[in-house]
Amino acid sequence: MSTFVLLHGAWHGGWVWQRVAPLLRAAGHEVHTPTLTGVSDRAHLLTPSVGLGTHIEDVVALIEAYDARDVVLVGHSYAGQVVTGVADRVPQRLAQRVYLDAFVGDDGESAIDLQPEKVAGHYRESVAGPGFGWLIPVRSLQVLGVTEKPDVDWLSARLTPHPWLTYTEPLRLTGAADRVPAAFIECTDWIRVFQAHAERAGTRGWPVHTIATGHEAMVTAPDALADLLLTVAAT
Repeated sequence: MSTFVLLHGAWHGGWVWQRVAPLLRAAGHEVHTPTLTGVSDRAHLLTPSVGLGTHIEDVVALIEAYDARDVVLVGHSYAGQVVTGVADRVPQRLAQRVYLDAFVGDDGESAIDLQPEKVAGHYRESVAGPGFGWLIPVRSLQVLGVTEKPDVDWLSARLTPHPWLTYTEPLRLTGAADRVPAAFIECTDWIRVFQAHAERAGTRGWPVHTIATGHEAMVTAPDALADLLLTVAAT
C-alpha cells in the first residue's frame, strides 16, 4: 500500500481530486488531498506573504504529522515546484514524485521564470492590474482545456485568486530531491504549456507518460489519470 499525497495547482483546492481519490482508495491506498495556504477553503489565510516556502511547509507538516512513509507525492501544474521543494526537505519519506503537467524546477528557479515568455507576460499583466500587484487572477478554463459546461461550472464556483509570491519565490535546493525517483505525466490535448518540462524530465531519464486530455486531467480524465498513477506507484 502506498500513501498518495495529491497537490492541486494554482487557484484550486484539495477538492479538485474528488474524482481521482476514491479510485486510488478503492485500490487499497491511503490518500491525502490538502489545500495549500491561501486558496479555496483556506483563502481566509491569504496574505501577500504566502509564498512557495509556505506551501512546501504545508506539505512537509502534513507528511510528518501523519508519519507518512513511502509517499507518492503528486503535484499538478504550479505544485510541481512544491513537490520538488518537499522532496528536498524529506526525501526519506518519499517513494516517488510525480509531476502532472507541472513545473520541473531547479535550484534558484521560480515558477514565473519557467513559464513560456508569452504566458508569463499574461500573468504579469493580470497581477499588475486586477491582481492588485500580489494576486494571480483565475485563468480562463477554456484556455486550460476544460470545455464541458458541467466541468466549467463545477470549477468556476470554487476557484480563487492565487498568491503571486508563490510564482516569484525561487526554489532553494540542496540536491537531496534527486534521491527520490520521479516521473512526468503530460496532458497533450491543449496548448501544452508544460511540454518543455516533459522534455526536461525526459533528458533526466524520468519516465514520461501522456494523457490525451486538457490540463485539468483530474477533472476531465480521472479514470485514465488514476490508472496511470497506480502504474507509476507500482514501479
